[in-house]
This record gives sequence, C-alpha cells and structure tokens, in this order.
Amino acid sequence: MNITAVPVSEIRKGGRPDGEGSVQVQLDPNVKIGTAKVFAIYGKGGIGKSTTSSNLSAAFSKMGKRVLQIGCDPKHDSTFTLTKKMLPTVIDILETVDFHAEELRPEDFVFEGYNGVMCVEAGGPPAGTGCGGYVVGQTVKLLKEHHLLEDTDVVIFDVLGDVVCGGFAAPLQHADRAMIVTANDFDSIFAMNRIVQAIGAKAKNYNVRLGGVIANRSAATDQIDKYNARTGLKLAAHLPDLDAIRRSRLKKCTLFEMDATPEIEAVQKEYLRLAASMWLGPDPLPAVPLKDRDIFDLLGYD
Repeated sequence: MNITAVPVSEIRKGGRPDGEGSVQVQLDPNVKIGTAKVFAIYGKGGIGKSTTSSNLSAAFSKMGKRVLQIGCDPKHDSTFTLTKKMLPTVIDILETVDFHAEELRPEDFVFEGYNGVMCVEAGGPPAGTGCGGYVVGQTVKLLKEHHLLEDTDVVIFDVLGDVVCGGFAAPLQHADRAMIVTANDFDSIFAMNRIVQAIGAKAKNYNVRLGGVIANRSAATDQIDKYNARTGLKLAAHLPDLDAIRRSRLKKCTLFEMDATPEIEAVQKEYLRLAASMWLGPDPLPAVPLKDRDIFDLLGYD
C-alpha cells in the first residue's frame, strides 16, 4: 500500500489541515470503498461500540441490506456476537503468507455472521509498535482487490477507542458519517468532545461528517442533552442500561437472537429505527467542540 508521511515542515506551513500538530500518515487516495454507505462508530474505550456496531449491522441486515462490519481493534472482538467466535485478524493472516497479500483468498479473512453480515477483523500491531492506520488501509485494499465491496450496501467500521494515532483516524478517510457512542456521564462526554474535535479536523480534507450521538447504557440523557445543545450535536438513539444487553454478549449473540421480552423488543425497535435513519442519511452536524474547561463548567448538577 502506498503511504506518504507528511513532513513536519509542511504541517507548520499549513500544508495539511488535519489538526494542530498532526503528523498523520496518508493512505493511498485511490483506494476507495465505492458506492456503499460507510459509517464509523466512535466512542471512549469500553463504552459499548462493538455491541452497538454488531446490533446495527444486524438491524441493517434485517432491512435487507448487504452489510460488512470491519473491526479496527487489536483485541479483534468486534464481531464475535455476529460470528459466535473470535476471528483471526487480517494481520495474523498476512503473517502466515509472509505478507504476500496476493496469496490470500476472500474466505481467508472474511467470515459470514448472523443473517448474512460479512465480518472482518483488521486487528493491529501490539501496543506501542506500528500504526493501526496501516492495518485499516491494508484491510480496505484487500477487500477492494477481491471485489468484496462491490456487492455491499453498508460498511460499518468499529473503531478502537482512546487512541490518537492512524488507527483512530484511518476510518474517517472512508466514512460518510461518524456516529459517537457515549453514556450520560462526564468521562464519556469528555471523550466525545475530543472525538468531535478530531472529526471536525478530518472533515476539512475528507467527506466524513458527524451523524449524531448514540446514548448507550444510560437511564437518562440530561448531561448528553446539555452538551448537544451547546455544541450542535443531536441525539440519534437512546439505548438504556439493560442487563439483557450484557447477557447478549455473554451468550455471544446479537439482541435480535435473544428470547423475546418487552424490553428486548423495545431495544430491537430502537436499533431498527436508528438503522433506517442512518440509511436515509442523517443531516451532517456542524458541531463545535468545547474547550476542556468549558466542559467542566457545563456538566454536573446545579
């Protein structure tokens, strides 16, 4: 894959407006996903991005869409509720052929999950070594070379949390909309603010725009609502803090495979509503992030 490192001197001249101090590795601009609608799911580590991504993929598949979910975390646990197993990563598989990608077949790295959702785990280098952005780019390139994106309606990137390297930023070079998963607490919203800042910087160079906020594991949304009102974000969905969602992870299944109860059916309907809204194309949100001190002053109880 062709990558170009931008010299610091060029950044100081304003050559790459990816954000102040950025030394972002640039991916090959010719490697594009194509006609599929592409969504990147962001949020702080442990907030429930993989659960949200997998249930969203299942909801899109229920709508009759051809879905591809790409896990972008070295933990490679994004898709296990769809496939009922831990998949090998693209990096693991490339190592077995000494990184000769031409020797791979699609079935070596793409696996079918619940209701026909196609699943890929990009993986990543061990902590402190390498760049996760390269892995995401290599995964998209492999999918493109094997023509696996031509028959896809929806691509969902499940992005690793709390990272400021290329592994965080690379999906933004492909996505149409970025959705942020958060909870109704200070730490989650503080992390969301940083993500809003990063996406705003990337939007200067790429087509990605903010699509909305998914409140997860939250009985209420009052703190999220305060933040949204100040920044210009909007709530796209509200998923309550239900033990049934936790149990679905333990059962290694999506919520659409759980025994029907009123609370399960309500969450299923919310995911289907969210998927339908995302498919229609949420209006881009020109959100303006807050300064750290302003978040301290804004959130909390009077």
